[in-house]
Amino acid sequence: MGRKGRIMELKPHRKAILLSYFTLGYNILEGIASIFAGSSTGSIALVGFGLDSFIESFSGGVLIWRFRKHGKLSEIEEEKIERKAAKLVAYTFFVLGAYVLYESVRKLWLHEAVNTSLLGIIIAIISLMVMPVLFYLKYKTGKSINSIGLMADSKQTLACMFMSAALLIGLGLNYLYGFWRADPIAGLIIAIFLLREGYDTLKEEKLCDC
Repeated sequence: MGRKGRIMELKPHRKAILLSYFTLGYNILEGIASIFAGSSTGSIALVGFGLDSFIESFSGGVLIWRFRKHGKLSEIEEEKIERKAAKLVAYTFFVLGAYVLYESVRKLWLHEAVNTSLLGIIIAIISLMVMPVLFYLKYKTGKSINSIGLMADSKQTLACMFMSAALLIGLGLNYLYGFWRADPIAGLIIAIFLLREGYDTLKEEKLCDC
């Protein structure tokens, strides 16, 4: 294979790494903004959304490491390290999912109203704009390099889009109509997402990045 052929071969893999870096950075910023907005308004839905972003950031970091170490370590060594990280991420999903579930039920039971959050609505809208594009790019790139992991990862990004929609509906109903119960209800939905992601990650022993 000539030099030109090798360059053409590297391009999709480099694109995959860049997409992973973007996802990592975006999730960190989204997590910080969501937890800040959620803590200041008492929104468990926003806090849960932010916690999920941080977990996904860690998963994304491991995936980037795998991409960069591709060819330097044996496939068995890569998979062994990823399985260990996957178990840690899965258990983290379970713990945080249980926390968000508990807080959502507690707020509903005690009728603990939350304040409205315009910042949270903006975060959810931006996420709904970014996630579909990111899903398309990841899936297309994964298909071009025949990467089952990246294509599966793109579907997790799609799941994050639905989580963003649930968050936007909950925050929107509270902001527009003062229906504060919509926030803990959205928190319940996000808790289900967290627990399901933990189960899927533990079952597959593979990391997913939203």
